[in-house]
Amino acid sequence: MATPTIIVVEDENSLRSDMVEYLGKCGFETVGARSGSEMDQLLSQRSVSIIVLDVNLPNEDGFKIASRLRDSHGVGIIMVTARGTTVDRVVGLEIGADAYLVKPVELRELEAQVKSLLRRLGERAGDSVTSSLSPSDPTAEGDEPRWLLDPTEWALTSPSGVRISLTSMEMKLTSLLAGQARKPATRDQISQALYNRRWNPEDRSIDTVVGRLRHKVEAAIGGAAPLKSVHGVGYVFSAPVRVLGNG
Repeated sequence: MATPTIIVVEDENSLRSDMVEYLGKCGFETVGARSGSEMDQLLSQRSVSIIVLDVNLPNEDGFKIASRLRDSHGVGIIMVTARGTTVDRVVGLEIGADAYLVKPVELRELEAQVKSLLRRLGERAGDSVTSSLSPSDPTAEGDEPRWLLDPTEWALTSPSGVRISLTSMEMKLTSLLAGQARKPATRDQISQALYNRRWNPEDRSIDTVVGRLRHKVEAAIGGAAPLKSVHGVGYVFSAPVRVLGNG
């Protein structure tokens, strides 16, 4: 089994060195980068499982880097920053970060987040390729293909067997829509599920999460995602979906 590789993107030399050294002692192949451009160079040279990403970076901040990583790579993202406000946390998670840690970081907490994220991404099982469905997981009920949602691994699998890793926000959204049995979820329901607050009509964050998930699914399967907008209501997952563990 290949050792998971982690990139620590942090411009503060001492902190970067501490995190690289600590994660290395935990058994991970860990390298450091001082900027987004150095990170890009490392990504072009090796397969990477997780990026530990500072927000305050020279030239390109962590939020912008996380956003473009979500469009082009399937890596896990742990954001580390001195910004501890709720707004910054929400922005980081909406962009696509899988976890958000505030400085000063307890290195044991960082280790726990890395291990937890690796389990969710399936890296420990060497799951870097699309998984096939076993006979005990039927892809169809009647004549319609069925999607599978795995709450343990945070993964959505298409009827053809394409496995798509989800972020925390995407998992919450998909779980809600899957539980609606192909009936639309209102924007208020979605806002409560994602942010534990009532929906504000001026808030476009729900559309951002939905749009990112739709783009991710369509890029993975090469076709239209069964994630549809229902005018005046909200969103619906329009295809049959089975949640693993629910029978």
